[in-house]
Amino acid sequence: MRLSISHDTTYQYDEQVRSSIQYLRITPQQSERQQVINWELNLPRPVRAQRDPYGNILHVLTVDVPHDNIVIGAHGQVDIDENCEFEHESQSALPFLRVTRLTEPSQALREFASIQCKTRRDRTAMIDLMQALNAHIRYEKGVTSTETSAADAFAAGRGVCQDHTHAFLACARSLGVPSRYVSGYLYTDDSDHLASHAWAEAWLDDAWYSFDITNNLTLPERHLKLAVGLDYLDACPVRGMRRGGGGEQMHAHVDVSSMFMVQAQ
Repeated sequence: MRLSISHDTTYQYDEQVRSSIQYLRITPQQSERQQVINWELNLPRPVRAQRDPYGNILHVLTVDVPHDNIVIGAHGQVDIDENCEFEHESQSALPFLRVTRLTEPSQALREFASIQCKTRRDRTAMIDLMQALNAHIRYEKGVTSTETSAADAFAAGRGVCQDHTHAFLACARSLGVPSRYVSGYLYTDDSDHLASHAWAEAWLDDAWYSFDITNNLTLPERHLKLAVGLDYLDACPVRGMRRGGGGEQMHAHVDVSSMFMVQAQ
């Protein structure tokens, strides 16, 4: 499946910002599962690509002159192998056992993981965990924020894809299964779910397997991966800081469409 992406983010400030810095992880990379056909960033000034500690493609946008808005655009096409169930990687998975503030497992999460998986640490156990978390944390917008922890979302029983993913990571890591946060795009006909999406990957049998808790999916056939990390803060597409500016309004428009792929004769 070929996915076409158009992602535009606009920041508007009530007052002039003296300087700002944006960390951008909005460029996909080649893998066993996805082939980048073309990709372009539209930024206020040229920025050189680099790699962050997790191997993501990172652009650091620094604007050191007064400004009252920033517009960030990412556009391109990527082919997704719909039959690819896992991805190999040469880097060690052990760092993804680390706990963060957002993925600290509460006693309730530890007990939940133990009940669902018992002594199993295989893919079927992670599927059972995924399905149980989907049932426990009802999808509901506007009740959590980027600061909401896995424990708080689990206790409330409500949240979005970010909360589902954090809860899965907290449970899986408590069981000794390396797991990581994935940010990216999802092609879906369901208007209730945003095209920007988050899911989890768990290290099983020397490969990374996907678990989309929000949609109860284990085959990422409509998912385009942008970045990975220990939690949302490591992998979110756009994250920044600024000096001045007063109040802020952020508007994001993401369009993910499917394009027909023509095979060569």
